Amino acid sequence: MLNLERLRTLDALARHGSVSGAADGLHVTTSAVSQQLAKLEREVGQRLLAKNGRGVRLTDAGRLLADHAAQILSQVELAQSDLEAQRGQVVGELRLAAFPSAVRGLFPAAFRTLRDHHPALRVRSRELEPEFAINAVLRGDVDVAVVLDWYNKPLPVPEGLARAALLDDPVEVALPGGHPLAGRDEIDLEELADEPWVAWPEGEFCHEWLLYTLRANSIEPHIAHRAGEHHTQLALVAAGLGVCIAPRLGRDPMPAGVRTVPVRHRVHRSVYAVWRADADRRPSIRAAVEALRSAGGTCGTQG
Repeated sequence: MLNLERLRTLDALARHGSVSGAADGLHVTTSAVSQQLAKLEREVGQRLLAKNGRGVRLTDAGRLLADHAAQILSQVELAQSDLEAQRGQVVGELRLAAFPSAVRGLFPAAFRTLRDHHPALRVRSRELEPEFAINAVLRGDVDVAVVLDWYNKPLPVPEGLARAALLDDPVEVALPGGHPLAGRDEIDLEELADEPWVAWPEGEFCHEWLLYTLRANSIEPHIAHRAGEHHTQLALVAAGLGVCIAPRLGRDPMPAGVRTVPVRHRVHRSVYAVWRADADRRPSIRAAVEALRSAGGTCGTQG
């Protein structure tokens, strides 16, 4: 009989493409991955891996078994979901991921609620940008991911995932306190055409959104500084080094010397949770979504 944990290891190798990637995804050592795969090869009596330069690749038999492993693991998850649903208890382990400002703005309150109401539930979390978080859910490395859409640039969500709105996050522009526009009640993006911008790292979803939005308003932005964390961006603004987009979620406390001004044509992002549809009936996932919604109620307009 095929060993489930060895099939899980093979599935991780197929998804991550390397022994080290599989080890990271499974939170074990590379030696443990290699041992499990060697035992699986002996179990099935066929070569599943072949050398590929300094790494390995799946043989035809390995790819065939990896495809079956993915289906088997999906069925196991569905069975676990049905058992949890039948029992109606929020128990076990739940793995969550979110982009940094959602980790800061939502996770502490949501996890406190889960701890208080469901003490038998073990929660683990990590920071991941939206695109990576969605892939982690698809791979089965994360149970629930908190991701975002910009109002004019949706994030693609693949088939096989369920989603639930958490909150509507208003976005403002952050300016140095002495900026001529800092005292305004609202501002047009066109008024910032000549300003140096503090933006996200190149290639990130939010960075691409900023370029897309400014260019749609006939602004070719001068990106002076890049930083992944909003608080780092705001510190650069406080030093008078540029302006930046400032969503409200996870923003406080604001540094001294920064003023935020709403955009005249409302800018916002929608924050939502995603999880695998085959785990939809798990009470722990539903409890987590409700806790995240409750935490989001103090950060913006709930979804």
